[in-house]
Order: sequence, then structure tokens, then C-alpha cells
Amino acid sequence: MSIPYRWIIVAAGALMTCVALGAMFSLAIFQEPIAIETGWSHAGIASAMTLNFIVMGIGGFIWGTASDRFGPRIVVLIGAGGLGLALVLASRAESLLQFQLTYGILVGLAASTFFAPMIAATTGWFEENRSLAVSLVSAGMGVAPMTISPFARWLISAYDWRTAMLLIGVTAWVLLIPAALLVRRPPAEAGDDVAARAASVDQPSLSRVFLSPQFIVLSLTFFACCAAHSGPIFHMVSYATICGIAPMAAVSIYSVEGLAGLFGRLLYGGLADRIGVKPVLVAGLLVQAIALATYLFVSQLGEFYALAIVFGSAYGGVMPLYAVLAREYFGPRIIGTVFGAATMLSSLGMAFGPLIGGWIFDTFDNYSWLFIGSAVVGLGAAAIALAFPPLARVKAEPALGISA
Repeated sequence: MSIPYRWIIVAAGALMTCVALGAMFSLAIFQEPIAIETGWSHAGIASAMTLNFIVMGIGGFIWGTASDRFGPRIVVLIGAGGLGLALVLASRAESLLQFQLTYGILVGLAASTFFAPMIAATTGWFEENRSLAVSLVSAGMGVAPMTISPFARWLISAYDWRTAMLLIGVTAWVLLIPAALLVRRPPAEAGDDVAARAASVDQPSLSRVFLSPQFIVLSLTFFACCAAHSGPIFHMVSYATICGIAPMAAVSIYSVEGLAGLFGRLLYGGLADRIGVKPVLVAGLLVQAIALATYLFVSQLGEFYALAIVFGSAYGGVMPLYAVLAREYFGPRIIGTVFGAATMLSSLGMAFGPLIGGWIFDTFDNYSWLFIGSAVVGLGAAAIALAFPPLARVKAEPALGISA
């Protein structure tokens, strides 16, 4: 297999994360049209996103483990078929409960097949420029607000929210299934089983991994980071609209965040390859927290754009670094399992934001407390990150068996 094929893996991963997570996060664009047509509450609709993150977290661990055992291709193929089906079914929901179950559970389960398995697979394809490669795969998340979100807004304007969601589901099938067929195991993992078993002797038991200081700090930082930015990201379009920004312009703020996140991933990934992951991560988390507090003071479109650049580059830039730390701490053989477990906890953090933000708006008729609380949690994430142990891989003890 030729070395350049690793960049095909990166391109396929970026496309899959863009379409899958873009489709999931497009609920932020659908929220207002759904509420207007159906009369469902903002909190009720946002709770579908909360379910998304909970299910996505559990699914990320399951699918990450499955990708370690069976390879990433079969996992992402299942996700490609399931995501389109879930969106089609959600577009036909006749009650809030039906919508919450189809969009919240089925979309979350399908979307979880892409991120952890593809990030884990990418780390195996690269020894040099690993942070940059992982950042490029994760950059699909940054491209999503510039592509899927405006596409969703255009479809809603041209048709209605149900037709728009159905068409996005069909588009997911068209794009994701061919991309999934391009995915292959890293060359080092494609060898014979004897070599793989020999290499696994150096791996610790999973119980020891999950109780290690490295994993605990990694997971808590990831959790707090996502808990801080999930609510503001999801409710940004609604917040801008409340401030008097026109709906399509409000969506463009979301797109600017995504574009900034794309460049943030490249910038932070490149810096992490040069000066180390920990200082770049801590700096990015501090910038994110400051940006969240600053949203209390913006109201004009230009101000939203400027802050979106800072905020988007910060939260987008730090996200891929958790996978790099997981690889450096725990090695390649269980990276899908370990990163899947960390992603599960981060998804629980993501789950709080949309629901709490919807409750805050329904209760206070504004989002001020959302940004205050998010900024405080963001500072907590930076503080936890300072406790990262030195980058020494967790070692197995002779008395401990290898458990899968």
C-alpha cells in the first residue's frame, strides 16, 4: 500500500465528520422552524440534542472498541447507512416524543460511528505530523457549519423543515457510503495476528487504563471543555436572532465559527507538533473561556463575526488534541477503546449545554446565564488541563492480565 494513501484516509475522515456531525448539529438551524410549525418548546426540541450527545458518547465507546477489533471500515459503513435512515425517520415524526427518540437516539448512535473510529485510525497512519493529520480529520466538524448548516437553512426556506431534513438524510447516504468504502486499517495493523498479539503484551489492562491519572485528567478536561462550549454553539443562532440579527445572517455567524474552527485546527495542530500538546491545549481552553464571557457584550453583526473567529478557532483547535494525548499516553492497540471512552464522557458534557440553554431561555427569556456559566466551566477545564501528567505511556504490570 502506497504511503500517500494515508491522505485519502484523512480526506475520507474529514468528509465523514463534516457530513455526520454537520447533520447532527443542524438541529440548531431546525430548532426555530420546528418550534414555529409544531408548537413544541425550545427545551423539548433541544433535549433531542441532549439525547444525541448521551447516545453518541455511549456509542463512541462501543464503536471505538469495535473498530479496534474489526477495523474501522465496517463501523463507518454501518454509520453511513444508519445516519441517512435516522434523518429520514426524524423528518416524519408526528410528536415531540417521536422526534426526540428518532433524532436524539438514532442520529446520535449513527453519528458516533465516525469520530472516534476515524480519529483512532488516522493516528495509526501517521508517525510524523500526527497532530496535524488528526486536526485535518477533525476539521470536517469545522467545515460543517459552512456547508451543512447553510444547506439546511436554504432547504428550509425553499421547502419546509420536514422536506429539508429528509433531503439531508438522502445526501448523507450519497456522500458517506462511498467515503466509508475507502477506509482501511493502518498498515501496521494489517499484519498477521501473531505479531498483533505479541505487541499487545506491552498493553495494560483496561481497568488500569481507566483508573490511571492520565485517563482521568484527559477525560475530565474533555468533559469540561465540551460542557463549556456546547450550549453557546447550539443556541448561537437563536441568541443572534434575539439580538436583532436576520435569520440568514445569524446562520452565517455559525458558519464563521466553523471556518475559524477549521483554521484553528490547523494552527493548534501545527503548534502542538512543534511545542507540545499540553501548553497549546491549556492556552486554547483559556481563550475559549474568555470568548464565552465576551458574548455578554456583543449585539451587532460585526461584533458577532469578530468574536466567532476567536471562539471558533479556540474550541475547534483544542478538540483534536485529546486524541493525540490518548495515543501518546496509551499507544496504538487500544486507541479506539480509550479515545471512545474519553469521547463518551465528553459527550455527556456536550449533552448539558443544549438542554440547559433551552431551559434558561424558557425561564429568563435571554441567554445571559448560559454564557456566564459556560465561561466558568471553561476556566475549570483549563485548570484541570494544568494537571496533565508527563507524557509517559501507561505500562502494564506483570501481575495484571490483558483484558479486552
